[in-house]
Amino acid sequence: MTTTGTDRRATPDATASGGLRLHDVSLTLGDGDTAVTALDHVGLTVAPGEFVAVVGPSGSGKSSLLAVAGGLQRPTSGAVHIAGTELTALSDKERTAARRRHIGFVFQQSNLLPSLTVREQLLLPLHIDGRLDAAARTRADELIAAVDLAHRAGSRPHQLSGGERQRAGLARALMTSPAVLLVDEPTSALDRERSAEAVRLIAEQTHRHGTATVMVTHDTAIMDAADRVHEMVDGRLS
Repeated sequence: MTTTGTDRRATPDATASGGLRLHDVSLTLGDGDTAVTALDHVGLTVAPGEFVAVVGPSGSGKSSLLAVAGGLQRPTSGAVHIAGTELTALSDKERTAARRRHIGFVFQQSNLLPSLTVREQLLLPLHIDGRLDAAARTRADELIAAVDLAHRAGSRPHQLSGGERQRAGLARALMTSPAVLLVDEPTSALDRERSAEAVRLIAEQTHRHGTATVMVTHDTAIMDAADRVHEMVDGRLS
């Protein structure tokens, strides 16, 4: 594992104005004899500009960690703080708004809308949020260029390669300048060279934009790009 140096990283407790903190989070799925502990008293703090990888086998709780951290699922106990706000204390409507404004997701599959061009994919979230203006259009073009897709800005998903779709998904996730970026197995459909490229882009954008990034993966070969690595086993984080 490599570190990035103090010029690019904040200290792990610098989360008052940004970042992610999970405090003693547990998640139980099911009831009675069929209940499964997906997360077992997990604590994790990620500062703005810090790239944290979570590795572990399938079924270890990595996807549950992202679902709770991103407000997609309420934990059974514990608290989740994003940019100084306790996500777990919000109503469903407030939590949805917080996800849209403060959290970016990069999924295993790009989940791009088939009818929209790359540029339109990036502009859609701000259009929905009523914040689409000239500055937003400029930011979209800058992000598209940053992920080396300027020549593909007018292309639709079926016209892109797998790696290009993955980069478009990353640019879309960064479009709202999220405080937190959550990345789920970003290289599962990519070859070794494109996997390294995708992770390098995630690290680069994390440090450049001061985003608190958590990437979950089972691929230990790509974790050298992370500032910090944790292992998850049976719902517990090392």
